[in-house]
Amino acid sequence: MKIKGTFLDEISHDIPHQNWGRKEWEKDFVNMRNAGIDTVILIRSGYQKWQTFDSNVLGSEMGAHRPPVDLVQMYLELSEQYEMDFYFGTYDSGKYWVNGDYRKEVELNKRLIDEVWSKYGEQKAFKGWYISQECSRKTGQIIDLYASLGEHCKAVSNDLPTIISPYIDGVKNISQYVTTTEKEGGVSLSKHEQEWSEIFDGIKHAIDIVAFQDGHVSFDELTDFLKLNKQLADRYGLACWTNTETFDRDMPIKFLPIKWEKLWMKLEAAAKAGIEDAITFEFSHFMSPQSAYLQAGHLYNRYMEYLRN
Repeated sequence: MKIKGTFLDEISHDIPHQNWGRKEWEKDFVNMRNAGIDTVILIRSGYQKWQTFDSNVLGSEMGAHRPPVDLVQMYLELSEQYEMDFYFGTYDSGKYWVNGDYRKEVELNKRLIDEVWSKYGEQKAFKGWYISQECSRKTGQIIDLYASLGEHCKAVSNDLPTIISPYIDGVKNISQYVTTTEKEGGVSLSKHEQEWSEIFDGIKHAIDIVAFQDGHVSFDELTDFLKLNKQLADRYGLACWTNTETFDRDMPIKFLPIKWEKLWMKLEAAAKAGIEDAITFEFSHFMSPQSAYLQAGHLYNRYMEYLRN
């Protein structure tokens, strides 16, 4: 199993910012391309008052800070230069949908999607959309949120594909702000199947690709959950990828690059489950030779050896 895509996390609200400019980002696109990555996914265009481009919608409605650089434009240009597909990630208010006001989250994002498509939609590398709101269970109005935003993205862009990357409510579903690494008990396979059957049935017309995060369950459970995710996606006509995390959830320090053996095990499990493709969160911090973390470059070296074998 090879990693074909990576998220781009430039907002970096819970991991350190690396303060890269275009020179560093271009070098990383070269590194990504050398590792076989052909797809980049902006994990979110904004979070609370931080944004990746100077959005009129977010500025006027959320009081968002004006950024010094248009990162979306830069990513699109680098994607085209290095022959990669770029997926635009929607905005996460950090409050509306978290507090149950899904309607405000959806309506705000619809206006942003219109603005984004008008501004960037004609660019060659713009290949799809990522719905940035992450969930693990059937909570609140998550079906309506995914369906509404997915439908709107597809409607304005002549049916470009849409992606979601939910997580599994397993034993490692722990807040990054606490030091423990596991909780007591996690969702069962049967409960996961029940809830995601209902979710997929409600969003199958609006979402094209699901890439479950693979870090929230124990290694002993992972293959079974990956197989179930694939079966559910097949049942409802969604493409099934895996979001194979390149950071380690098994340590009290949140977050550091993962041990190569763990990443290798996860890639092998995904292949065994029949998963179609792998993406990761995320290359630049946790796998890049120029990451602020020295061990990320070593992970890159081990992965490149894996590709050659």
